Amino acid sequence: MPSSGGLPAAALDGLGRRPFGLYVHVPFCASRCGYCDFNTYTDLGGLQSSWADTAVAELDLAARVLGPDAPPVDTVFVGGGTPTLLPPADLVRVLDAARERFGLAPGAEVTTEANPDSVDPASLAALREGGFTRVSFGMQSAVSRVLAVLDRTHTPGRPQEAVREAFAAGFEQVSLDLIYGTPGESDDDWRRSLAAVREAGPTHVSAYALIVEDGTRLGRQVARGALPAPDDDVLADRYLMADEALGGLFPGQGWYEVSNWGEPCRHNVGYWRGGDWWGVGPGAHSHVGGVRWWNAKHPATWTAALGEGTSPGAGREVLTDEDRRVERVLLEVRLREGVPLDVLRPAGLAAAGRACADGLLEPGAHEAGRAALTLRGRLLADAVVRDLVD
Repeated sequence: MPSSGGLPAAALDGLGRRPFGLYVHVPFCASRCGYCDFNTYTDLGGLQSSWADTAVAELDLAARVLGPDAPPVDTVFVGGGTPTLLPPADLVRVLDAARERFGLAPGAEVTTEANPDSVDPASLAALREGGFTRVSFGMQSAVSRVLAVLDRTHTPGRPQEAVREAFAAGFEQVSLDLIYGTPGESDDDWRRSLAAVREAGPTHVSAYALIVEDGTRLGRQVARGALPAPDDDVLADRYLMADEALGGLFPGQGWYEVSNWGEPCRHNVGYWRGGDWWGVGPGAHSHVGGVRWWNAKHPATWTAALGEGTSPGAGREVLTDEDRRVERVLLEVRLREGVPLDVLRPAGLAAAGRACADGLLEPGAHEAGRAALTLRGRLLADAVVRDLVD
């Protein structure tokens, strides 16, 4: 990774003809959830207070690297960590800096993640007034004992209140994130969580099967037998329950990606469709024109590099045409409209035909030249994709 952060001319060619987004990583949390393996830290007060200054410095670097032909930003996604652990003014300042350096496209989607207990009506109003249009709350469950296993700090009922507060503050889109398959969670527990989501009435819901990651507190508990590992059959049943409940919550919309329902998050769709984005923050990943790079993970290293006027990039790779083709299959097949069949090679086309005959891909989409998952195909998406990429 060059210290200037410069990109090959070929990567900059076509900049602006693809969606362009900003991902902004806030790596700070009040406490660490037992299942989380994200790049987060709980005791970095000095670096936390200087985060906004350093993020603005990285936006300056991005403007230099991308040059005067950089397009306006279509989407901004502030993730973490817990972005709303910072004062709203810090997040708004970074958004203002992005607006000044690149401009925001008309109707730009600007999202922040939040924990339900890290916001209140005043902070939400400040974020909305500052230009944020969308907020995504980490709900995970509506059941106290499930939240306790996940080390979540909010109380049941608080996510629904936060949704109401966000709408009252003027947010146009409000999302809730759920996790299913937590050790000890019952079918009735999951039904209670889905009912709570329906009561809250968000515009978008993400529901992810719990993945037990090595190196996490939950991973250690499962490894020593203190907690059971998630069961694949149970996870499949919970997914079917989610699809039925959320399809009813969003009639006419339903699912648009295997784990997402409702009004699409345009920023994430940009990832799945191979768009361009610059990742600001410790450990953030970026992609422009087939070049992918990633920042140093620790906030101190990230801060020091930008303080010296150099790129905080820790490494990068230039994707080959075949790399990009494979990634297109891996990602686009997860979307409701699927992936065009002309992206597949002969072995993948033959596999698509078999999957269609087996009820894993939609026959109508196949006839129209696309590989699109059925409900059963969504349950077996990883296996379907492995066959299609051949």
